[in-house]
Amino acid sequence: MVQQVAEAPIAGLSEAEAAERQRRGEGNAAVNGNTRSYGEILRTNVFSFFNLILFVIGAALLVLQRYSDALISVGLGLINALISAAQEIRAKRKLDRLQLLDRSAVLVVRDGHEREILPEELVRGDVLRVRAGDQIVVDGPLLDGGRLEADESLLTGESDPVVKHPGDDLRSGSFCVAGDGHQLARDVGAHSYAGRLTSEARQTTTDKTPLQRKIEFTVRLVIVLVVLMSGAIVTQAVIEGFTVLRVVQITAVLSGLVPYGLFLLIAVAYTAGAARIAKEGALVQQVNAVESVSNVDVVCTDKTGTLTTGNLAVDEIVPLGECEYAEVAHALGGLAHNAETPNLTALALAGALSGPSWELRDEVPFSSSLRWSGMVTADDEVWVLGAPDALAARLRKPVPQREVTDRTGRGLRVLLLARAEDSGASLRDEAGRPDLPMLEPVGLVALADELRPEVPDTVRRFREGGVDLKVLSGDDPRTVAAIADRAGLDAGAPVPGHELDDLDDAALDKVVERTTVFGRVAPEHKERIVRSLRRQGRYVAMIGDGVNDARALKQAQVGVAMRSGSAVTRDVADIVLVDDSFAALPPAQHEGRKILNGIGMSLYVFMARVASQGLVILAVTMLQLGFPYSPTQVGLTLFTVGVPTFFLTFWAKPTAPDKRLFSNMARFVLPASIVTAGFGTAVYTALYEAVTVGFSYGRTPEEVIDQYERFTGLTYGSDTDFTTAAATITAQTGLSTFFCFASFVLILMLAPPSRFFAAWTPPTDDRRPAWLVAALFVAFLVVINVPVLWTYFGLLGPSLPVTLIVPPALLLWFGALTLAFRFRLLDRALGVAHLSR
Repeated sequence: MVQQVAEAPIAGLSEAEAAERQRRGEGNAAVNGNTRSYGEILRTNVFSFFNLILFVIGAALLVLQRYSDALISVGLGLINALISAAQEIRAKRKLDRLQLLDRSAVLVVRDGHEREILPEELVRGDVLRVRAGDQIVVDGPLLDGGRLEADESLLTGESDPVVKHPGDDLRSGSFCVAGDGHQLARDVGAHSYAGRLTSEARQTTTDKTPLQRKIEFTVRLVIVLVVLMSGAIVTQAVIEGFTVLRVVQITAVLSGLVPYGLFLLIAVAYTAGAARIAKEGALVQQVNAVESVSNVDVVCTDKTGTLTTGNLAVDEIVPLGECEYAEVAHALGGLAHNAETPNLTALALAGALSGPSWELRDEVPFSSSLRWSGMVTADDEVWVLGAPDALAARLRKPVPQREVTDRTGRGLRVLLLARAEDSGASLRDEAGRPDLPMLEPVGLVALADELRPEVPDTVRRFREGGVDLKVLSGDDPRTVAAIADRAGLDAGAPVPGHELDDLDDAALDKVVERTTVFGRVAPEHKERIVRSLRRQGRYVAMIGDGVNDARALKQAQVGVAMRSGSAVTRDVADIVLVDDSFAALPPAQHEGRKILNGIGMSLYVFMARVASQGLVILAVTMLQLGFPYSPTQVGLTLFTVGVPTFFLTFWAKPTAPDKRLFSNMARFVLPASIVTAGFGTAVYTALYEAVTVGFSYGRTPEEVIDQYERFTGLTYGSDTDFTTAAATITAQTGLSTFFCFASFVLILMLAPPSRFFAAWTPPTDDRRPAWLVAALFVAFLVVINVPVLWTYFGLLGPSLPVTLIVPPALLLWFGALTLAFRFRLLDRALGVAHLSR
């Protein structure tokens, strides 16, 4: 490295050499995005496997001029596709504009002269002039003759500037805060540190939530079953001579069994949940984070800006020797209040102490290379404040080391206040460079990172909710552990990042499992820690504010950024804390659990409807009693599933997520669907047979034939007779009526207002589901009594057979299902009654 620096020409490259290197691809080109194109996003979302099935059915229905049926069959899938595509396009646009480096002009040496060019015009081998305030835009060493201080806090989390000497590497993304020098551009473009970090941050990582994976599996399973069932039923329909229209309609009904509306429900629930979480101070950028945050069981967080405000607070003032407290406090206040450019230390002292107004002859401001600051007053008093070891060589009396080590061991920053022995001493040498005179120690001041006031209560709430916390910081492990203890965490023995370097995954997992505090960690360490937690089956949220946190945020299931943090971190985060307070996370988790539990309850309703209707279709088809549904009757799911699940999703209680959602759902859905399908098939058969043998069906022959032809596709007089037409439309109306009322009662069983309905779960004090069911009852009664509405949904309207058969069937069904739930008949039949629900 040093040899390379010595040989690097300060004159820089010539314009011809730079142009040649640009042609060879050695330029500092901006990192391109690697996300999917807009066309790919639209194509994969709109033309998914399920949507293709719906589009084919819809096209066939359009050709046959069945426009309303086509709209019902295709509309829902198209809406889902557009919502998914819009969300992915929004994420793509954010990632594509992500940049760690600004694009302002830089100073480069070409042909022996300095001139300004844009960063993308730099090439490998260029020599850059770096001054205070400049951002470093390439990687490479500081050349001979330079000395500067670099702020690498965005990259490493280290809050103090780092002194750079000739030969030391300057990393892109850091800032020069003091000094001047020349840098050799060794790594540029995508090969630079900032380029690699930007490229990694731009990678699309769609992490599906547990519920999304479960629902996707459920939908795929139902699709497979529906395809198998459709093949058998359509084949039978063709053999029996059904028209093409009838075959297409049967296929449309069967495709409607797929609970694709769950995806729409989740999208709506996530969006509404995000709006509610935003009121708590957490802006949701990735909609599924609404659910993800409810599953979190471990939170990894940075220290600065998350647990602490980034400011310092005076913890203790310790007089030394014969000095008095008032004298020490007076001098500290004077140094703080008279500083021309106060740093964090001066601001903390000024906030805690009053001080005199001094007329100054000279001032040496603090710098990380000196590690001290000083003032010379008009009265020839010389005061110096700095790190004890930085002043030790000029102290006439040594400082008791125990006074220092006891406090640094507690994570405090300890500074020594001293004054010059000789009145009129100077803080500079003959060349005007800062230089210390002989000093007399006066006192110590211990400073602590200022803890955010809401942090202890937030930590307590997390622990009460079963969420562990781990602190990952670039600061000294002892300092981080002290902050963690003050926050209410059991810090234990902190682990420095370098101890993780040589550990394999198995050894790392053990260390991560037992450790709460990690200090001096690099971005790579944070990323490995998050991966380790995920390997152990933990659901991880990562909170950060700097670029050094971006990679870990993308690895976590939930990435959380501070609003005041870097733009890169905000862009890759799933959630942004708009008030820079992670106290917003427990309320966000509270809302997320309400949404999750509500979706879980809605899933019960969806699957009970799908399984029941599927079993009825199979049973009726095997009995050769026609087909029990038309596509327009499938639209009744608006009452049985659509409206109820929408409200139930937002009325759920914020209990812990159900870890056995599928097994518990099966215990509800299987008995409910078997009993409901059994009684539904009985209702359909009874009405079909009753009309067939001449029972009065309550409508004129012309009305029955018209309804039958419109919703079956069969032509009266050629494909069927009046009796079959009357029997089919009456039986379909009775079955739809029975299913609607049964679905309403199932809601009361899931959220029982009293013990009468509490066969499945204990009663709830929330009366809103009961009022919803009452409203749905009334709405359906309006449908079957208003001609325009019953015609739209393919029903027959008020009918005497339906009135006589459906109510008794509902009473018997309710009694049978209550017995099945109360005595857990399915569990007993399967031999799993000993397992708790």
